Amino acid sequence: MKISHRWLGEWVDSGLDAGEIGERFTLAGLEVDSIEPVAPPLDGVVVAEILSVEPHPDADKLRVCRVAGDSEERTIVCGAPNAREGLKAPLATLGTRLPGGLKIKPARLRGVGSEGMLCSEPELGLGEDAEGLMELPADAPVGEPLVAYLGLNDSVIEVDLTPNRADCLSLRGLARELSAITGSAVKPPQIDEIAPEIQRSVEISLDSPEDCPRYVGRVIEAVDVSAVTPLWMIERLRRSGIRSLGPIVDVTNYVLLELGQPMHAFDLDRIRGGVHARRARKGDRITLLDGQEIEPDEDMLLIADEQRALAIAGVMGGEDSAVGENTRDILLESAWFNPATISGKARRLGLSTESAHRFERGVDPALQRKAVERATRLIIDIAGGRPGPVIEALASDHLPGASRVTLRLERLNRVLGADLDADSVESILERLGMEVDRLEDRFEVVAPTARRDIEIEADLIEEVARIHGYDRLPTRHPGGEIVVKAPRETLTGERSLRQQLAARGFQEVMAWSFVSLEELDRLSMGEGAQPLANPLSREMAVLRTSLLPGLLNVAGRNLRRQIPSFRLFETGHCFRQGQEAFEEAWRLGLLMTGDVRPEHFSGKPQPIDYFDLKGEVEHLLDFNAVDGETSFERAELPWLHPGQAARLLIGGVPAGWLGQLHPALAGELEFDQPVFVAEFDGRSIAARRLPEHRDSGRFPAVRRDIAIVVSDEHPAASLIESVRQSAGGLLENCVIFDEYRGEGIESGFRSLAIGLILRDVSRTLKDREIDALLETVLADLDSRFGAKLRG
Repeated sequence: MKISHRWLGEWVDSGLDAGEIGERFTLAGLEVDSIEPVAPPLDGVVVAEILSVEPHPDADKLRVCRVAGDSEERTIVCGAPNAREGLKAPLATLGTRLPGGLKIKPARLRGVGSEGMLCSEPELGLGEDAEGLMELPADAPVGEPLVAYLGLNDSVIEVDLTPNRADCLSLRGLARELSAITGSAVKPPQIDEIAPEIQRSVEISLDSPEDCPRYVGRVIEAVDVSAVTPLWMIERLRRSGIRSLGPIVDVTNYVLLELGQPMHAFDLDRIRGGVHARRARKGDRITLLDGQEIEPDEDMLLIADEQRALAIAGVMGGEDSAVGENTRDILLESAWFNPATISGKARRLGLSTESAHRFERGVDPALQRKAVERATRLIIDIAGGRPGPVIEALASDHLPGASRVTLRLERLNRVLGADLDADSVESILERLGMEVDRLEDRFEVVAPTARRDIEIEADLIEEVARIHGYDRLPTRHPGGEIVVKAPRETLTGERSLRQQLAARGFQEVMAWSFVSLEELDRLSMGEGAQPLANPLSREMAVLRTSLLPGLLNVAGRNLRRQIPSFRLFETGHCFRQGQEAFEEAWRLGLLMTGDVRPEHFSGKPQPIDYFDLKGEVEHLLDFNAVDGETSFERAELPWLHPGQAARLLIGGVPAGWLGQLHPALAGELEFDQPVFVAEFDGRSIAARRLPEHRDSGRFPAVRRDIAIVVSDEHPAASLIESVRQSAGGLLENCVIFDEYRGEGIESGFRSLAIGLILRDVSRTLKDREIDALLETVLADLDSRFGAKLRG
């Protein structure tokens, strides 16, 4: 919310400058994002009048103007198309330095001397209209500094409001806050009821009263849409970030900023019959003011006549019923829409409007008639017209009422650790616009209808605390004992896992938990995806079921920027709608691509392959002593390469997967190099077994190596598992230290060299025992896998 400091000062004469007000607001919980001057320094720029205009003798597009502005009349060469006799415009006098850095000096343009510069809005930093000179009102005093005439010695205060403080999305609300903070009185403008001059009206029907329980309107005939909006109103709108669009729209925007009530004006002649507030129906179509033609969803609220939709309620009006240059009669609209009905509709349409921003958060349900009266007076004063009676349709059962809350003084002081007296508390509540009934030990409080955030006693305690001043509350150390919970030795913390991966060269990423359903379906991971009720966009419509989409998005951005080698990891929660209940799981995802080692004179770069990824996973599991026997089995997953995919088992239970991204999928994502990915259940790999002491004994170990020939269809892990089972307790370790394919080995087979380290802690093993054990191992390998001892 942006507001002018001078405008705010007209409502509350606090005596504070903009910086002091910003500090007070921030300390009271209304965070001020910025305080900026409304214009750059414009010393030397004055109001000037063009006395005469003559064509330039040597340039068709230039004009020679005689201008009165400073101490004497001057000749100025100007190329603006709207330069004309009698026009009043800003004049940058000699020696003036404009915001862009241009210093005004005497010059000759095509042989004609020029002693100054007539300025447009962009040249002064006051707007974007570069089509011609900035036109000032005819009564602007010649020679007066522009800063003084336009009141540019002002600042814009931008307040960043939380969604619950919709009451401060207006000058009225901020003035009430400043009054409560400083104790200065609020001086709002007088808003009187306008007596009708005609009896013309429009029938209003609340077809969906739960969505729109109050709709106020008024017909105004014979308005002059060509009237010029007063400069003071244009400036106030500009300083709040809204550009002038003509008198009728300017007035509705002005009332929105001043009172917080969004309004709309319809061209009355384009309305067929009565006005209906109803839900959209199948077949409804509307072209919005931005030119977008839509078919509204059936959960959207429309303002319609007897034949067609006129506006998306609370979001944007329609082009067909908009006020135009030929409009004579208008219908003013001021309504209260249910925030739940309006919420998310603008985002769904790709829009962001001031009206939707306020209606989604909730406007004051008692403000509509006052807003119509205020807008009527402004329109009549600026554009003329004959007003009709105020028309109101009301379904009071669906309109929220004022909240009534009990506040106990003893409870307030106990929560705040303060000793506030009843008079101070009552004063604060009354300055906030609340009705207070003071009883012996408590207050019965009725909150203003604009304060929908006041519901329980804690809300009132917060209000008292922030207006009294958080910085004025006593500082005390918390009481009681703090119990430090020791971390479980059987659990590897998330922080430890992240540090280990970072030490291995992985970089942590943090992706959105929201993804598009199309992304998940492309990975065959869309089953069970939970859609969001009000998604931020189509690309963030469902909760992620895997970390993979986020990792692939980050990888794609890096690869497109010619960063070919990197390792990524992410920890986070994934979500799925299960058969019986909603499931949420903590997951760990990895991604590797590029080279294991960079280019170097000692050898060529070595690209990452499946076994590098598997090695990183095994290192992580071994380093953390994961609780349970770990193994890998072949897997067929649609997002992974059919020959380079595996499933991780911990204690025989699936705990994740790893492999190369499917080449077809990599092609769709425009990856021009292999990408290897993995994802695991975080709790499974975080569970660790307690270390146990085992005596290595004083007797030596014995190593025996065997070389077997076995079919490629049998994974090495299955062979190692068979060896462990056959060798029994004497086997201390078992490793595969060589693999051979080539001459002497049949196609489809390979030779594996396996080292067996044997030890008995109580004695030295004898050769015959070792030979017998090897025979058992080889026999089991032969019977289970057809493995033969290589000759």
